[in-house]
Amino acid sequence: METLTKQQQKDVVVIGRFVEVYCAGKHGAVLRSEFKSPGSLGNFNLCSDCAELAEYAIARRLKCPLEPQKPICKHCTIHCYSPEQRKRMQEIMAYSGRKLILKGRLDYLWHYFF
Repeated sequence: METLTKQQQKDVVVIGRFVEVYCAGKHGAVLRSEFKSPGSLGNFNLCSDCAELAEYAIARRLKCPLEPQKPICKHCTIHCYSPEQRKRMQEIMAYSGRKLILKGRLDYLWHYFF
């Protein structure tokens, strides 16, 4: 496995954390299992649908063709996600961003607005 850059590591953790918060909030009664992120960056408890989306999002992030000067995905000129997956990820980011900010995670405030 190739080595991940610091930005890729940070993005993988953010994707996993946001999907985990969304899964816990929206799919509370669904059986969850442990999802292991690449590069041993953490484990997240996700249902099968959310684990599938997280795997898709992380794979797309790690294969980004704009890596050296990668902008934040919502400001990117190339959209790597399919329209359906992009819509789901926007919903997850909006829901989880608000939840984490209200819990005091002000470091996500920058990611949420910019």
